Amino acid sequence: MAATALIAVVAFAAAKLERFSAEEITGQVRVVDGDSLAIGERRLRLKGIDAPELEQRCRRDGLAYSCGLEAVSHLRGLIAGSQVTCLGEGIDRYGRDLVRCSANSRDLNQAMVRAGHAVAYGDYLQDETAARSEQVGLWAGEFDMPQQWRAVHGGLVENLHGGWTALRASIRRLTGV
Repeated sequence: MAATALIAVVAFAAAKLERFSAEEITGQVRVVDGDSLAIGERRLRLKGIDAPELEQRCRRDGLAYSCGLEAVSHLRGLIAGSQVTCLGEGIDRYGRDLVRCSANSRDLNQAMVRAGHAVAYGDYLQDETAARSEQVGLWAGEFDMPQQWRAVHGGLVENLHGGWTALRASIRRLTGV
């Protein structure tokens, strides 16, 4: 009896989770930061990348600069007022949709890493390697990895996207708990 109930709960959760994964989300977005977008009240987190926080400062040519604001500016430029299409791949622990997005026929997640305005965060390792070797964006100077910067300065503690944390967040979102 207990095993049957457990199977039913898992099947229900899997069916609901499937609704969130692979969901297409399209529209005019607002850039929140270098790896986050919003459509209305819905928050979207670009999966597989991690960009500097808005307040984060980095160093280039011996001078401090706002690498967080530079990342936002670059992402806005990639979108340039165009409609954005995102494919949902789950939900993070904060209830944000984990997405891969494109605008103007360009993969935004990949473009941010390739230009050096975000680091690979589980994906896009080849693009990070290329950006690093070409010393573009963050790689043109010195910086703290965004996750390290958040740990010191406060902010959302993020684990790599996916896994049990994302599953728990998805279940909480579905059940309202």
